[in-house]
Amino acid sequence: MTATDHARELLQIAAIAADAKQGDDLVALDVSGPMPLTDIFLLVTGRNERNVISIANEIEDQLIEHGSKPLRREGRSEGRWVLLDFGDLVVHVFHEEDRMFYSLERLWKDCPVIPIDLPVRETAD
Repeated sequence: MTATDHARELLQIAAIAADAKQGDDLVALDVSGPMPLTDIFLLVTGRNERNVISIANEIEDQLIEHGSKPLRREGRSEGRWVLLDFGDLVVHVFHEEDRMFYSLERLWKDCPVIPIDLPVRETAD
């Protein structure tokens, strides 16, 4: 199996939203083979608890604005690992330390990585 076009569309919206809030180290994994309940995991790192919450809020806001409804959200109050479940896409926003500790990339290493195409950020000179 492979991730659906709808899941890839949700991924693009979520990735742009994460990038807009300075989310780091975005990795998308096609988990549709071993995981029948979802197609894609998006992993994002935030620098601190406030940044993790800000990234998660922006992703959720943008996906809702594009017509997707969250099925579940967890971890927002702690700001260490926020999980947003949108059915075809599950977003994991981690604090740096938690991302290294849980190492989901290692757990799902057999799943193909989906390239993420982000717009180039303009830098202030």
